[in-house]
Amino acid sequence: MTLYVIGSINMDLSIQIDKMPQIGETRLGSHFLATPGGKGANQAVAVQKSGGKAVMVGCIGGEFGQDLREAFISAGVDMQNVTMIPDISSGLAIIIIEGNNNRILIDPGANGQVTKALIDQALEAALPGDILLTQLEIPLEMVCYALECAKKKRMTTFLNPAPALALPDSVFPNVDYLLPNQTEAAFYTGIYPIQEDSIRACAFHLLKKGVKNVLITLGESGSWLFGEKEVRMGIYPINVVDTTAAGDTFIGAFAAKLASGWLEEDAMRYAAKAASITLSRQGAQKAIPTEAEVTAVEGKE
Repeated sequence: MTLYVIGSINMDLSIQIDKMPQIGETRLGSHFLATPGGKGANQAVAVQKSGGKAVMVGCIGGEFGQDLREAFISAGVDMQNVTMIPDISSGLAIIIIEGNNNRILIDPGANGQVTKALIDQALEAALPGDILLTQLEIPLEMVCYALECAKKKRMTTFLNPAPALALPDSVFPNVDYLLPNQTEAAFYTGIYPIQEDSIRACAFHLLKKGVKNVLITLGESGSWLFGEKEVRMGIYPINVVDTTAAGDTFIGAFAAKLASGWLEEDAMRYAAKAASITLSRQGAQKAIPTEAEVTAVEGKE
């Protein structure tokens, strides 16, 4: 089974600080890191490292393009449907890390050039039961089109609604798994999911929109799946270093294991372990663990 990831490809430029500067203030930072990222690319790498077969669909630019290409090759991600647009920059994410939290600024760059023709080309070989995984860091029209095309092909569709944007009601029935975090879930429902009652209310609000399954990631409270089944999963304690790609790791790992035929509960457990390892490392794709590393964590239980 193939997982098609249609989404963003960025170069992440991160720096750690002890306190966020005020307007007009300059502060010293440390631990600068330039690393391949972008929600789409991160999730594709997480799929591949978790034993899945990832096909990345997106655009890169002249600036940082070759570095991003090499990162996909190193991870084993199929990049035949990654288009180079040399006269603009690749997408950029500026990440400021303060303690265990981060703030992110994004310049979409080449991510804004994803087209219907590229999506059609990529999904031409897709089969019923294959998976489409997408996010909201490429033009919204292309996300909606990709989900519609995938459902016509009887694929299983995943939407990570990040960053949260207003979505047309017609999108939700085309989504088999909606995977928001707490902030994103609150954006679409007006309910911040923190206690059991609010988590349930938030999830059922989303299910009423036509989504088949809602999987909300809840930070230190783990994750909770609602839909055809209900599964609650905790976290694995870890020394948090960088939260940048933890959510992407969880989503990509979860999708990969579902594609391998795992039960949702087992896939969520694996994804929680993979995300915990990512949290203990700095960076985006380079922080995502391999299947062998996650299995080693399993062996310690």
